[in-house]
Amino acid sequence: MTRDKLITSLWSLAVLVAFLLAWQYLPGWLGVPDFVLPPFTHVLSEMARIWDGERLLWHAGVTSLEVVVGFVLGSLLGALIGYALGISPRVEAVLSPYLLALQIAPKVAFAPLFVMWLGYTVYPKILVAVLIVFFPVLINVLSAMRTMDGDLINLARSFSATRLQVFRMVEFPTTLPPLFSGLRIASTLAVIGVVVGELVGGNMGLGYLLVFFEGQGNTAAVFVVIGALTVIGIVAYYAVVLAEQRVLHYLSTTDRGGH
Repeated sequence: MTRDKLITSLWSLAVLVAFLLAWQYLPGWLGVPDFVLPPFTHVLSEMARIWDGERLLWHAGVTSLEVVVGFVLGSLLGALIGYALGISPRVEAVLSPYLLALQIAPKVAFAPLFVMWLGYTVYPKILVAVLIVFFPVLINVLSAMRTMDGDLINLARSFSATRLQVFRMVEFPTTLPPLFSGLRIASTLAVIGVVVGELVGGNMGLGYLLVFFEGQGNTAAVFVVIGALTVIGIVAYYAVVLAEQRVLHYLSTTDRGGH
């Protein structure tokens, strides 16, 4: 670790310590009731209580599985349609009004509909995640295909490259950085989509625990669940970042869009 990175890490740690100290002592000093903002130690003790009593780890595992499946399916669908529309402008012209309408529609509003169709299962949560993840990936891929350097494509065609070869050797590698930018955004949105589905019609998962503890007025437990969801989002985001670094190792951080 270089000296600059060490200093940055120490400052980040100092900010975290200051935040936790303020969380622990300021509510009491300001007379804030525990049911509004419990001290940090109360949240930790509540986490220890619900770890086994409410099967926190099991519910976190359910939510994590739904996030992974929703992210993978939504990203794959968004990338495939993005490339298909980029390759065929006519198909894009035909489908773009309908995709625009679907993009404008509030995605979370579909959650009750999915629950009505599929019941209180994991499928409505995954579908909401797919719907939310789909558009960032689609838009990034399609924008990259639209701004493709035409000279590169013409050069490949001058060597008698087929349409598939042009895509495989020119278009796909060129659009990888924007694709991963969309995937980074989608990784966090997948968590939001799953939680919305669990809030609307869940009987398991962290979203279900949020509703359960909210009904009890247990603010400390709600903070525990929020913390668990944040951890899942961070892990999902950095998993994409790690994959991006492995795939696009030949590019500088600036060329990849930075992290």
